[in-house]
Amino acid sequence: MTTRSSLGAQMVTRSSLGAQMMTRSSLGAQLVTRSSLGAQMVTRSSLGAQMMTRSSLGAQLVTRSSLGAQLVTRSSLGAQLVTRSSLGAQMMTRSSLGAQLVTIQPGCSDDNQIQPGCSDGDQIQPECSDGDRRHQSDSEKENVVNGVTSKCEEESVDLLSSLLDEKTHTSLGQFARDIKGMWNSQTELIEPSPALSLGRILDKNQRAVLHSAVRQKFPFLITVGNSSEVVVKPNLEYKELCRLVSEEEALGFFKYLDAKKENSKFTFRPDPNKDHRKAVHHFLNKKFGNLVETKSFPGQNHSAGNPDTAITVRFREKARGKRSHPECERRKAVYTAFTLQKENLEMFEAIGFLAIKLGVIPSDFSYAGLKDKRAITYQSMVVRKVTPERLKNIEEEIKKKRMNVFNIRSAGDSLRLGQLKGNHFEIIIRNLRNQLNDSANLRERILEAIENVKNKGFVNYYGPQRFGKGKKIQTDQIGLALLKNEMVKAIKLFLTPEDMDDPVNKAKKYFLQTEDAKGTLSLMPEFRVRERALLESLHRFGVTEEGCVQAWFSFPHSLRIFYVHAYSSRIWNEAASYRLAAYGPTVVEGDLICLAGDAGEHFPSSKVHLVTKEEESANTYALHQVVLPVLGYNVQYPENQVGRWYQGVLRRDGLQACRFRVPALKMNVPGCYRHIVKHPHNVSHRLVPADAAEAPGEGPHADDTAPALSLSFDLDASCYATVCLREMMKGDVETHAPM
Repeated sequence: MTTRSSLGAQMVTRSSLGAQMMTRSSLGAQLVTRSSLGAQMVTRSSLGAQMMTRSSLGAQLVTRSSLGAQLVTRSSLGAQLVTRSSLGAQMMTRSSLGAQLVTIQPGCSDDNQIQPGCSDGDQIQPECSDGDRRHQSDSEKENVVNGVTSKCEEESVDLLSSLLDEKTHTSLGQFARDIKGMWNSQTELIEPSPALSLGRILDKNQRAVLHSAVRQKFPFLITVGNSSEVVVKPNLEYKELCRLVSEEEALGFFKYLDAKKENSKFTFRPDPNKDHRKAVHHFLNKKFGNLVETKSFPGQNHSAGNPDTAITVRFREKARGKRSHPECERRKAVYTAFTLQKENLEMFEAIGFLAIKLGVIPSDFSYAGLKDKRAITYQSMVVRKVTPERLKNIEEEIKKKRMNVFNIRSAGDSLRLGQLKGNHFEIIIRNLRNQLNDSANLRERILEAIENVKNKGFVNYYGPQRFGKGKKIQTDQIGLALLKNEMVKAIKLFLTPEDMDDPVNKAKKYFLQTEDAKGTLSLMPEFRVRERALLESLHRFGVTEEGCVQAWFSFPHSLRIFYVHAYSSRIWNEAASYRLAAYGPTVVEGDLICLAGDAGEHFPSSKVHLVTKEEESANTYALHQVVLPVLGYNVQYPENQVGRWYQGVLRRDGLQACRFRVPALKMNVPGCYRHIVKHPHNVSHRLVPADAAEAPGEGPHADDTAPALSLSFDLDASCYATVCLREMMKGDVETHAPM
C-alpha cells in the first residue's frame, strides 16, 4: 500500500514477515523499519531526530523531528503506525486482517487518537501527554468537544465500516444518536441500561481495534467484552462527570484513565469554587477510588484575589499499568533496613513522623510486630523507596521526637508480620512489698513467684495495650463495627471523647455533636496525626458511608486491620477464660492441638489436630499444646463446649454470617491459632536497692526505701510481658516509661 501527500510524503508497508516502511518528504527525512522479529529503525533528517525502540513482542518505535513528526508502532501481531506533522499527517495499520489507512489532519488533537478498549485483547495505548489537552487552540477544543467537521471523524467511520457489516455499523450509529439525544434532552435512561451487541469477533487483535475505534468515535459509550462478543453500552460515569466538568475535561480524564501511563497525572481546569471541587473529588473517589487518588493544588495564577485551585489526579501505586513480575519489581525497588529505637511513643505515631521526614507514606514501612508505647523499645524495620544515605540524613532531627535509627543498611525485601521469632525484655519493678497479711520473706516470695511462672507458664492472654487505654471506647469495638461494614459507626467510635476536658476530647465532643469535620479539624491539636488525617478525609468526602470508607483509607492497611485484630483478640481472651473454666488443665475430646513443636501463631490448619476420645483417656497431650482459634475465615473450631461457645459469641455480635472480609477497605482476615499457655525463657532476676534504681518510684504508694526487682526474660512472638508479669505478681501491672 502506498500513500502520497501534497508535500510529497510516501509510506510503504510490505509483508508481515519482513516489513519495510519508508517515508520520504521534500525536507529529506527518511524512516525505515525492517523485520518483525527484531525491529530496526533508522531516521535521517537535517533538522534533528529522536528515536525509541522496544521489543517486537510489544514493539513501540517513536520518531520525532523539530517539525513535530511522530511515528508509533505497536504489536508485531497487528502493527499500528502513526505519523503526525503540522504539515500534514498519515497513519497506516497493517494486521493479518488487512491494512487500514487513516489520515489525521492538522486540526485533529490528541483526543482523536485511537483509545484503548476493553481488556479482552491487546490494547493500543495513546501516547499523548497530560498537557496536550490543555494547550490546544480554541478551534481544536471545539472539535474535541463537539466531535464535528474534522477528517478524523470520517476516518473513524471508515475504520468502523471495515470492521463491521453495514447493518451493524448503521445500528451502532443510530444507537449512539439515541443515547446522545436522550442525554441532550435530559431524558433519563430506562433500566436496565440499553445495550447493543456488535456480534462476535473471533480475532483477538481485531476485537481490540474495534473496542478502541468505538470509544474513539463515541466517548460517551463503553464497550464490554463477553468472551468473543463486543457489547456497547452508555458510559454513565462519563455522563455524571459531564454534569460537574466540561465535556472536554471528561473526555481527557477518561483517556487518561484508559492509558494507565506510569507516573502520569491529569489536571482539571482551575476552579475557584471550593464546594464544586469537593463534589468533583467525591465523584472521582467514589467511582474510581480504587484506581486513582485526587488532590487540589493552587493554579499557576493563584493569588489572594484569584483563588484558583485545580484538581490533579494520579494513579494509586498498585493501579498503574500492568503489573510487573514480582521478581522484577523487587530488583527495581530500593529497600533500607534499620533498627528503630523509640521511647514513650506509639509505633504508628513514630512511623507517621518518619514518613513525613522521608517524603514517603506510612505503608512504605514494614515490620514483623508491634511494640508498646510505654517503654524504650527496639525493633527491626524496612522502609521502601528510601536509600540508606537519605535515612542517615534525618538521624539528628528525629532524636527530638525521642527516636533513633541505627544499624542502617540496604535490604532485599520488606518485612512481614509473623516473621518475628520473639522478644527480649529487661524490666525494673519498683516499690516492691508483700501482699497484706503475708509474713513471708520478700526475697523468698519473689523467687517462688518467678519459679512458678517458669515451670507452669501463664495464660497467654492478649495484653491490655492491645485494646487501647480508652475508658469508654476501645479498639475492639471499632473493629467489630468495621467487620459489620458499619463505616460511619466505626468513625464515630474512633472519635468518641473520654470524660476529660483537654483539647483532644473537646474536639471529639464537638464532632459528635455537629459532624462538622472542618470545624473539628481546626480544634484538633497538630500532634494527633491519626485524628487529623481522618478528619481531613471526612471534610473532603463527607460523613456518609462512602465518605467514611474513603476516610479509613487515610490510615495504612496495617492500622486499619489492627482494629479488626483487636476484636478477634478480645474474643480469644474470652474464649481462653471459658475453656479453662469449663475443662481446667485437662486436655479433652474436641480440643485443638498444635502438632508443630515451635510454631508461633501463624501455622496452617494442617498442623492442627482434633483430640479424640481415646487420646483424652490416655492423657496423650498436655495443656501447653492446646490452641484456640483467633477469628477468621480460614480456621477450625473446637468440637466441644468451646466450639459451641464461639458460635454463640458470633451470633451475639451479629457476625454469624460474617466471612471476615471487608472488601470496601481491602481487608481479609484469615485468622490463626494461639496457644492457651506459654512459658518465659532465659529468666534471670536480681534485687536492686532503692537508691540504686534508675528512677524513683511513682504513684500514690511510692516508697523510696522499697527495693526494686530487675528482671529479664524472653517471650515468643505475640506474647505480652505485662501478662507474664501479672501472673508473677498476682495483680494488675502499672507500666511507666522511663523518665
